Order: sequence, then structure tokens, then C-alpha cells
Amino acid sequence: MLSHLECARCGREHDADAVQNLCHECASPLLARYDLTRVRRPNDDNSLWRYRDVLPVRDPDPAFSLGEGMTPLVPLPALSRELDAKILMKDESLVPTGSFKARGAAVGVARARELGIEGIKMPTNGNAGAAWALYAARAGLRSVIAMPEDAPLITREEVEASGAELRIVPGTIADAGKAIADVDLFDASTLREPYRIEGKKTMGYEIVEQLGWRVPDVIVYPTGGGVGLIGIHKALLEMRELGWIDGELPRLVAVQSTGCAPIVRAFDGGRAESAFWDDAYTSAFGINVPKPLGDFIILRAIAETGGTAIAVTDEQIEADRAECARREGVFLCPEGAATISAVRDLRRSGWLGARDEVVVLNTGAGIKYPAVRL
Repeated sequence: MLSHLECARCGREHDADAVQNLCHECASPLLARYDLTRVRRPNDDNSLWRYRDVLPVRDPDPAFSLGEGMTPLVPLPALSRELDAKILMKDESLVPTGSFKARGAAVGVARARELGIEGIKMPTNGNAGAAWALYAARAGLRSVIAMPEDAPLITREEVEASGAELRIVPGTIADAGKAIADVDLFDASTLREPYRIEGKKTMGYEIVEQLGWRVPDVIVYPTGGGVGLIGIHKALLEMRELGWIDGELPRLVAVQSTGCAPIVRAFDGGRAESAFWDDAYTSAFGINVPKPLGDFIILRAIAETGGTAIAVTDEQIEADRAECARREGVFLCPEGAATISAVRDLRRSGWLGARDEVVVLNTGAGIKYPAVRL
């Protein structure tokens, strides 16, 4: 039931059926809007396409899906006892390509094909490029992917296996973006196309449905580009407008590393946008984003839900990753482990209470990071 695209900053409406990246007026990200009066409850499809009425693909092809979505919401009893908190993990390690990026790729590529786009380009810290390259291959689209030389080797191999053109560059994802400036293909990088966020927002729909159509108290999200956090917030607002949930929304927590924390610094300083983080580095490579394009949307979502932003050290991330594997039998990706570190710190400070129900996002499979030390 896609209606139109709306600029996240100036509110200007754009034609949803035109091939567009950013707002023509202010060069800000566009968000998909729907005719919610025509939205029905989810169907029985065991994938994210069960929410097709609030997804932008007008005529989804069942044969295109790889079964992305509907990941489990898993209690973490040992860590809950240790931290005196009620912790549930949304485990995105089980989706195709081994990370939550498959959600955005599935919807984004399906919509690109529907709009007649012949190929995509994007910079990536690894997992997004792997997901988009593989889904593009499934759709018969060309893809050019650039990633920093420190990106996980497995994600590089996924891109190469897909037949995509891969460019490896020194530096960060910002440098990877510059490396594909010469490529004349549709730019599918974070928030430069309107539809990746629509796939990511299904995490929010699933969390609420899996809890029996109620919301948790807190959702903790590892934040680089922040599309997942923005998407979850968008899903919550849509569900409230639909009447599927009521009351206060969950407090959203953006987790970053002390080695790259532009959102945390902006939040602590009371600013509406972030500043570029020089010399960014973290072993939680997926959140090594020096300045997210959607920083103002992330900060707005945190503020509107009474949430917070917190930075944790790489040493703590590695310790919590190892502890979660030993005590819960769950091998988190480094970004997922950062959410446990954040819960630890927020519980210690009293920001989280013992009765708070907390959902943390494990955004990928731990086995995709063999070079990260435990």
C-alpha cells in the first residue's frame, strides 16, 4: 500500500514510483509512506514478507525470497541473572547471508528490480555489501561493491562469489564511498535509497508480534549507519497508527564503540546532528561509521522515545562476546556483543531497572568474524 516518499528533514513529498535517491530540495534521506487504512494483519508467510502491506514492493515475487526474516526472540537467562535484568535477544544470525543486512537487501533489490534498475553500487563495512551483491545476483542485476581493506574476509568472499565487482580500499566506509564515485549505477548506500530501511523495519514488527503484540521496555541496537534503529522506530510508529500497539514506545538505545562514537558524542552534547569522527576504528567493524547520513533521524528517534546513546570499549565487547558463548551457547557477532556490554553499563548506572524487559539485537553470525580476538 505504498503511497509516496517523504523527506525525513523537510517533509517534502516525492513520487514513490520514480527512481530517486535523496530529496531534491535538501539532499536528505527519503522515507516510504503508506496508506495505512488499507493495511491488514500479517499473513501466514514465514518470512518478512508477511508484512507486505507495509513494504514498498507492489507485487512481491515469492520465488525471489530466500526466507529472510522471522528470526527467533531468545531469552538469555544466565546473563539476565548476572546483570539482574530481563534480556531477550533478537537473533539475526539465522537470516540468509548471516546478517540482518539481508532484510534490507531483499526489499531494496526487489524494489530496484520492480523500478527497472539495471544495477547497484554501494560502499560497505562488509555484511551489507555481501547481502546486496548476492540478492542482486539472484535478481539478475549488476553490482559494484567497495569495502575497506579491514572488512571481514568472509564478506569479501561472499561479494566475489556473487560475481559482483569488488573494490578494496584503505580507510573507512567513507573512503569506500569515494572509490565508487565514478560508477554510473544506482546508489544503494545507507539511506541514499529509500527502501533498505523498509526491510530493516520488519525487525520491529517481528519483535512486537513475537511478544504477543506488545512492546518491550527497551530495545538496544548496535549503531553504525543506524538504518535498523531508524527502521524499528518507524515500525513502532506505524503499528501505533494502525492501532496494533498503544501506550509508550520502547526506549531506544544506540550502542557504539569508544573508537567510533559520533552519535554518542552528539547525544551527550545535546546536538541534532553528529560531527565526523576522525581516526575511527573498532573491531566491531559494522559500527565503524564516522558520520552516519541519517544521524539526525537516529538522534530524533532516541529523543522521541526517551532513549539514550552509549559507547563501550572494544575490550568489553570482546569479553562479553566470549562470556555469552560460554554461558548462553550463543556466539554473537562483535556488534551484537556490544549490546550486552551496553546493558551491563546501563544496569550499573541505574538507567536500566531490574524490571525492565530489554531486547538486544544480535545483528549477525559470530562465525563471520574469525579474525576478531576473543
